[in-house]
Amino acid sequence: MSPFDRMHTFVRVAELASFTQAAEALGIPKARASTAVQQLETQLGTRLLHRTTRRVLLTQDGQAYYERCKDLLADVDELQSMFQHAEGADGGSGLRGRVRVDMSTGMARNVVVPRLPELLARHPALELELSSTERRVDVVREGFDCVLRTGAVVDGGLVARPLGLARLVNCASPGYLRAHGRPQSLADLPAHRLVHFVSTLGARSTGFEAVVGGAPVAVAMQGPVTVNNAEAYMAACLAGLGIIQVPRLGVVDLLARGELVEVLPALAAPAMPLTLIYANRRNVPRRVRAVMDWLAEVVTAHLASGSGAALPPGAAAAR
Repeated sequence: MSPFDRMHTFVRVAELASFTQAAEALGIPKARASTAVQQLETQLGTRLLHRTTRRVLLTQDGQAYYERCKDLLADVDELQSMFQHAEGADGGSGLRGRVRVDMSTGMARNVVVPRLPELLARHPALELELSSTERRVDVVREGFDCVLRTGAVVDGGLVARPLGLARLVNCASPGYLRAHGRPQSLADLPAHRLVHFVSTLGARSTGFEAVVGGAPVAVAMQGPVTVNNAEAYMAACLAGLGIIQVPRLGVVDLLARGELVEVLPALAAPAMPLTLIYANRRNVPRRVRAVMDWLAEVVTAHLASGSGAALPPGAAAAR
């Protein structure tokens, strides 16, 4: 077996958690599949799989090696077929392999996932791993191909592709407004409650943020609940625990259904930049470039529709 054949065998064993099933899928004897993995382990000097009588499990090193193998094998497939694609031999784009993306929960739910069927119909051999989190992931260390991020970009050594400005909206639940009334101005806020959001519990909330006379201001507000993730933040608002400030694109569905109500629209917080971030690689794989272009197209179209934000000049064409 060639080194690539051994890696391919290992990947199939890892995915099927069985030497027998992997060998059947590859059309080779089980002993050959077992030997291929043993040779890899000897070459690498580490155990890749835990073998039991019932199943096969990846070790921690095996999981890391599996992730890299998947990407490498996809790159090799892409390289080997690039000229066939140019001639249209397969009748399609031929994009295959895994692309790992991270974005906020609201962005995934309201903007990206509803459009995913069209991407996967266009590229049926493409595999998309979608992470939805509000924390700042480490793009390189955690193996993300690209990240859609709302807010300032401070990561050194990464490429930042601006997509537009995400407009923020102040929201409360109908139940909260029935119980506490609707605030009409900044002067009303001390009598209201805010669901506080901090990235790390124990940190101090900035309070209610707004723009007054062209200048940003922050108003300290009471509120019994402080959270550090978007799902809890949204759930607290829906439960009537206070006002929240979120990107409009993350709550457009809830606003349309009346589950949330916009308040103080003239006092929205400053719009936040929405950016596509990726590692500064000399040659970005074609599948990753295609997914990033598709994400940029989907997001900028959503922003331009008015449901998310207004685009700064040239953002849609930025690279």
